[in-house]
Amino acid sequence: MSSRFETAQARLLTMSNESPHFSRRRFLKSTAAGLFSAVAPQIARAQLATQPPPKQPSPDEFSLAAPVSIEVNARPIPVFDTRDRARVRFGALEYRSGLILTSSFRGFGGLSGLRLDAKGERFISISDKGSWFTGRIVYQGREMTGLADVEAAPLLGADGRPITARGWYDSESIALDGSLVYIGLERANEILRYDFSKGFTRSRGETIPVPPALRKLPRNKGLEGLVMVPKGLPLAGTLIAFSERGLDANGDLIAFLIGGKTPGQFAVRRTNNFDISDAMLLPSGELLVLERKFSWIAGVGIRIRRIPLKSVAPGAVVDGPSLFDADLGHEIDNMEGIDAHVTPEGDTVLTMISDDNFSMLQRTLLLQFKLVE
Repeated sequence: MSSRFETAQARLLTMSNESPHFSRRRFLKSTAAGLFSAVAPQIARAQLATQPPPKQPSPDEFSLAAPVSIEVNARPIPVFDTRDRARVRFGALEYRSGLILTSSFRGFGGLSGLRLDAKGERFISISDKGSWFTGRIVYQGREMTGLADVEAAPLLGADGRPITARGWYDSESIALDGSLVYIGLERANEILRYDFSKGFTRSRGETIPVPPALRKLPRNKGLEGLVMVPKGLPLAGTLIAFSERGLDANGDLIAFLIGGKTPGQFAVRRTNNFDISDAMLLPSGELLVLERKFSWIAGVGIRIRRIPLKSVAPGAVVDGPSLFDADLGHEIDNMEGIDAHVTPEGDTVLTMISDDNFSMLQRTLLLQFKLVE
């Protein structure tokens, strides 16, 4: 969160105390743009980190106690369009189900990234205050009904201490590669690599080498999306890093190819003032980029763009069509995480999660849609 957000939030919270009519939607419309801010074998491989080890190590093997089990309450979102309750089709997506998540655990919230296992059940999520959240999505038929086995734990640095001890917050992006988990830190403009085979969420993160230009990204508009390309696809072994609103000389969004055979920098065409909030890779080899925007007239909006992975290369400027657009007439918030899984029936299901900025005027939403084209 930026100081600008904190100032605006303090002012708006004062307004909410003074007026019984001040609402969450009015808050979202008054927030600055920077706030919003069969399964392929290779995809299955990328989910292994979501599985906790059969036997957890004893706490004395680590500098911190075991992760904390927490209870998360879930309230269903029966319809996505508040203006047309019968509508289920939104662009190339079909609404399946949604949940409003709450918890009495003080550290719950600020969820800025999400990765699922191949079944769309077990998940790893991160908070922008340097915490892991892991657990399982519970389904009844095709609809989500709640979360179970949820645990919270601090992200640890190489020294075994929470990364927040050195002033590292804004853990905004996540990518998986087998048992390896990569975490992007926005303000620090660093990437941490964790080996979950060495203690699951109690493993220690090591910084990886990053391009010098990545470290120069704007402090509160830096790393916002990470995607690891698995074997069998173009750019295999490459970590793709997207900035939220780091702009090049042409006003396009800066992104990086880290590792792999062709490292370098490229750009994502920026249109209609959208910024990047996350990205993921479909089994088909197409990138889905989750974006958001704010304007004082139109309020908050989100969209998902599809970009062919084969178009990504050093020096390229990539673009793609929008599959999905939503605004405050829909059940959205500050959507910051996206991932996908394929059902036994062959349906590709997208899951999105929102960052509530730890504000009483925002919500933690978990939304699912079927990709229909």
